[in-house]
Amino acid sequence: MRVASIVGARPQFIKCILVSNELRKKHEEILIHTGQHYDYEMSELFFDELKIPKPDYNLGVGSASHGEQTGRMLIEVEKVLLKEKPNLVLVYGDTNTTLAGALASVKLHIPVGHVEAGLRSFNRSMPEEINRILVDHISDILFAPTKTAVNNLRKEGISRGIYLVGDVMYDILKKSISIAEKSRILEKLGLTPKEYFLATVHRASNTDNVKNLSSILEAFSEIEEKIVFPIHPRTLNFIKKHNLEKKMKRNILAIKPVGYFDFICLEKNAKKIITDSGGVQKEAYILGVPCITLREETEWVETVDHGWNILVGSNKERIIDAVLHFKPKCGRKNLFGDGNASKKIVKILDEYLSETKMIQ
Repeated sequence: MRVASIVGARPQFIKCILVSNELRKKHEEILIHTGQHYDYEMSELFFDELKIPKPDYNLGVGSASHGEQTGRMLIEVEKVLLKEKPNLVLVYGDTNTTLAGALASVKLHIPVGHVEAGLRSFNRSMPEEINRILVDHISDILFAPTKTAVNNLRKEGISRGIYLVGDVMYDILKKSISIAEKSRILEKLGLTPKEYFLATVHRASNTDNVKNLSSILEAFSEIEEKIVFPIHPRTLNFIKKHNLEKKMKRNILAIKPVGYFDFICLEKNAKKIITDSGGVQKEAYILGVPCITLREETEWVETVDHGWNILVGSNKERIIDAVLHFKPKCGRKNLFGDGNASKKIVKILDEYLSETKMIQ
């Protein structure tokens, strides 16, 4: 049977690797890269490092407004699906790539499987929130990473096709820690374990808002300890456009985005992590590193409920206070499965595709 997997952004490259490996043992996979992340550090580096199969199609859509980007993806994905005629389409997460892939498939009456279904931040001003809601409601198979995600889907009236499988990012992280420990990134950057903070900022609410990004950078600069700051290309462009470099003091070590294993090494050895990324919040919890989230809400509510993540928004005083004083008060529980989510997903797909073949 033929399965089309549609990816386009850095987190999706990580999520798809083990699922793709399992899929290819029994099925033909067509890997479609929309080009949502298109520069080397955000795309090709991850394919090379994680040994992800080369995409069968790279649509090269690139950066644009949400409407234009999604529309162009929808057009190009539809062309590929009409040509390849897959039996099922697999989409990941909550990006514009996810929405375009799911919409194109549903319009062509191709079943859709959504990996990382059921996440909710309950903030509809976030483009990602709209994407994940829409995709969940048009998907045939919903692979939920947590019990909270399952409950969210049921509260919205979705009752069929829900499977609690665990988190695919936990799968790959669990398998990658030993490799990440061999990374030389700390030596390269002159860092000592647990004597620096790691920061990432990429959400549109922070990177497209001068006031918010200024406040975040001012907070970073008032923290006397070293902050390692791999800068997302969009964030860097915004900083340069609005002349915000002057807000970045010497304690901020600004670097280009790094590969997956180097980043895991930086996360694992950080004193605390400051981020607006959903995936990084989750990785911080799994690695046992306190997380300070530059948002007012999170789709990974479990990390907050269990005391290892605190929401501070873009408020300078709250950021600084959390850096100085936030400490987890309890141990961690296994929230994200048993490390076999990818195998469970493919087993469910095997059964689904077998039933579909019998009906046909």
